[in-house]
Amino acid sequence: MGNRRLRIAIDMDEVIADAFAAQRLWYQVTHGYTWTDDELKGRHLGDLAAPEHAENMQKLLHAGDFFADLTVMPGAKEALQHLSQDFDIFITTAAMEYPASCAPKFQWLQKNFPFISPLNIVFCGHKNILAADYLIDDNVRHFRNFQGQGVLFSALHNQNVAWSPRVNNWHEAVSYLSGQLHSQKE
Repeated sequence: MGNRRLRIAIDMDEVIADAFAAQRLWYQVTHGYTWTDDELKGRHLGDLAAPEHAENMQKLLHAGDFFADLTVMPGAKEALQHLSQDFDIFITTAAMEYPASCAPKFQWLQKNFPFISPLNIVFCGHKNILAADYLIDDNVRHFRNFQGQGVLFSALHNQNVAWSPRVNNWHEAVSYLSGQLHSQKE
């Protein structure tokens, strides 16, 4: 490895941007759904909604603007600032699933993570193209054929997924990655 800094690829939705809370609120306000966390454990919102309501959510996501005003996940900004001292950070989102989301997501990143260079933002489809040492994501499908270590970021929908390493929040993510960095130096 030499003196190359380790690279961390970090997903957006459900990792640094709270798309889940925004979708959950939309379903509640628009259609009156009040699912509990227990009901949502291991499931996606669209799995529980009426098909026409889930279809309306998909239309909203495909329009793209939904992604413009998401809340930053707790601790994400501070964690990425801290990690960027020792790692090369890349924001990697499978935005091609919702191509109209690219501009809103880019603007969101500039507003909330101005210390991340635009050159370190990757809009992609499959994440197996990424040349990174770690990929922090809430969906294990992105770890398939990824050459580095996938780190599962806990979310309600992935609670029944067996994967290690798993982190439950940004404090745990920083701890895990700092430990990996120190073991690399030894």
